[in-house]
Amino acid sequence: MSLLGRDLAVDLGGASTRIYAHGKGIVLDEPSAVILDDRTGKVIAYGADATGEEACRPVSGGLPVDGELTRRMVRHFLSKVHRRPFARPRLVMALPDNCTPIERAALSDLAFEADARRIVLIPHSLAAALGAGLPVDSFAGHMVIDIGRDSARIAVLSSGAAVATASVPGGGEAVNRAIVRLVEQEHGLLLDEREAESAKRDIGTEWKPLDRHVTVRARDPDTGREREVRLPVQQVYEATRQPVEAIVRAAMETVERCPAELAADLGGRGAVLLGGGALLRGLARRLRASLEMPVRRAERPLECVAFGLGRFVDDMGLIARLRSGLAWAGPDR
Repeated sequence: MSLLGRDLAVDLGGASTRIYAHGKGIVLDEPSAVILDDRTGKVIAYGADATGEEACRPVSGGLPVDGELTRRMVRHFLSKVHRRPFARPRLVMALPDNCTPIERAALSDLAFEADARRIVLIPHSLAAALGAGLPVDSFAGHMVIDIGRDSARIAVLSSGAAVATASVPGGGEAVNRAIVRLVEQEHGLLLDEREAESAKRDIGTEWKPLDRHVTVRARDPDTGREREVRLPVQQVYEATRQPVEAIVRAAMETVERCPAELAADLGGRGAVLLGGGALLRGLARRLRASLEMPVRRAERPLECVAFGLGRFVDDMGLIARLRSGLAWAGPDR
């Protein structure tokens, strides 16, 4: 694929990396994963080719946890969509809210080392809200709840800036781990992440009726054989209550930290749910009951941040209009 434009948006997520190209939309959507050769330590697979339990996840919470692997992964992804040997792209990327100057510098350095000509860092909450279709430049308060693979990020925005934010480690992965532990403790079997994710989606977070069961396939550690296990929904509900309630509490505390007038706005406008965790059936209803406000799922929850970053790629004038909330990471190089 050869793209004419030189402006790209990169949504660097713990689960997936998505690249948006000017005038093209999302042109790459692959797992944020790499596989290393056990003997040489060299990378032998990236993204969609990096499958299996041996895959490494070098990104967490929108930031590199392994800078070298993340740089090589991003460079690989960019080479797939930007095959112009003498044109270094200008990148727009999401900057996690409340990150440190060191983390900001690490993200900027990563982009430049991946051959970016310029890097524009957009606050994650702003990109998420834009991608969800919220009017971020209004004075009214708007709330976004982004439940990713390794963290849940919550923000209330007004006038193009985050007024209150919160982050809960674990995200959807914490729910999966709780299901894995349940199967191991109750049945002595090993459940992989994909089966746990499937069970989570099948059950949802409303967990009703509670006399239902969900079937998973787990492996016997002694024989290596797979077995089917029927898990009572009530049992799974109890096992996963803690990570789900942590997200609900963080959302409630974020609202409590808002000025009274913004909290009143949220009572009418509510919150938008996005990220992979937004696909959990019943989660919006659970948040709605706890927050006592409308909560809806974004139309394309997995792609909201990429689309929000893409707004800046398609309309660089938007940067000037919201400049007070943005951060230029460096000049053209």
